[in-house]
Amino acid sequence: MEGAHLTTHEKTPPMTFRERTLNIFRRRPIDNIVYQPRIEHWYSYNRHRGTLPERYRDMELLDVIDDLGCSLRPYGFFNPCLKIEEHPDVRTEVRPTLDGHMVFTITPVGELVSRVKVSDLARHTEEYPVKTAEDVDVLEWLLRNRRAWFDMELFRERDALIGDRGAPMMYIPRVNMQRLLIELTGWERALLMLADERPLLERLVRIINETDEIWLEHVLSCPIELINYGDNIDEYLLSPPLFEEFVLPVYQDRGDRFRAAGKYTFSHFDGNVKHLLQFSRQCNMDGFEALTPLPQGDLTIQEMKDALGDDLILLDGIPMTAFLPSTPHEEFERQTREIIETFSPNLILGISDEPSPVCDIERVREVSAIMEDYGT
Repeated sequence: MEGAHLTTHEKTPPMTFRERTLNIFRRRPIDNIVYQPRIEHWYSYNRHRGTLPERYRDMELLDVIDDLGCSLRPYGFFNPCLKIEEHPDVRTEVRPTLDGHMVFTITPVGELVSRVKVSDLARHTEEYPVKTAEDVDVLEWLLRNRRAWFDMELFRERDALIGDRGAPMMYIPRVNMQRLLIELTGWERALLMLADERPLLERLVRIINETDEIWLEHVLSCPIELINYGDNIDEYLLSPPLFEEFVLPVYQDRGDRFRAAGKYTFSHFDGNVKHLLQFSRQCNMDGFEALTPLPQGDLTIQEMKDALGDDLILLDGIPMTAFLPSTPHEEFERQTREIIETFSPNLILGISDEPSPVCDIERVREVSAIMEDYGT
């Protein structure tokens, strides 16, 4: 009829995983939370051993993600976009051993030597590269003579590849003390430095903080909005006093700089962290990844909620143990629903820290079905 206005009542199409993820960080409305189980380790381990379930035997990772009906946390796709290159005069030699390999990093001012043990499941550093004051000199030369850049062409390729499965994310190199404890000196040597050679340890921290600027400027200007501090924080390794002295000031400074650049940050706290969460609101970030409740971690779900409140975002939350065949199914479902109901809408649901290679992958799928009960 002329002059009439036709109206329709078609249902609004659901948001994509990418839209939901970005809106959660931007504090905008969503039609449901996002579920990112991070199955990469489960997939690669079982594919290498030939133990993938028959359903997935001929599938690539993204095919499995799609089949499970979940989103992707795409660190492995976007981390390579940040390029950090050694000085042309640096040479690296990897020499095999009976149970792994040794790495020789050879520079014009000396060399650093480490030894790594490798198994089907993991790799473990048995000799760390920085052991003496002379090694610190070599490390300083190495770090100060690096260059970095962001590979925009690779970013565009990876962004097109993952599509709406998720929003671009990356994690950046570990912060000062965590890099020392996990990569450079190891826990024992770092403790000895703290007790007997504190100026040397403080020099190491200062070198790392200063040389991080080489790559940090490129992260600040890159198109990725969601930045993870991939620090693997655990208070048994990094005590609250050390966290407060060395790590917290870096988080606070970078938080201001990332926010000014239009980015959102979160840190990977995946161990025993009960006494570190007193700093959760001082860290100047938008959320925390991999906080792990009992029986696997040292936190109750209420303690996690008290630390994050109604403004900080939780990434993950369901303990990995819930996905083991030995855990009763009703307990798996109870824990999943409690995490969803406690933290939504400030939640990127996932598995703390990741699904075990021997987990029940059908439970991973089932979480996608459980989430349908909570959509709008």
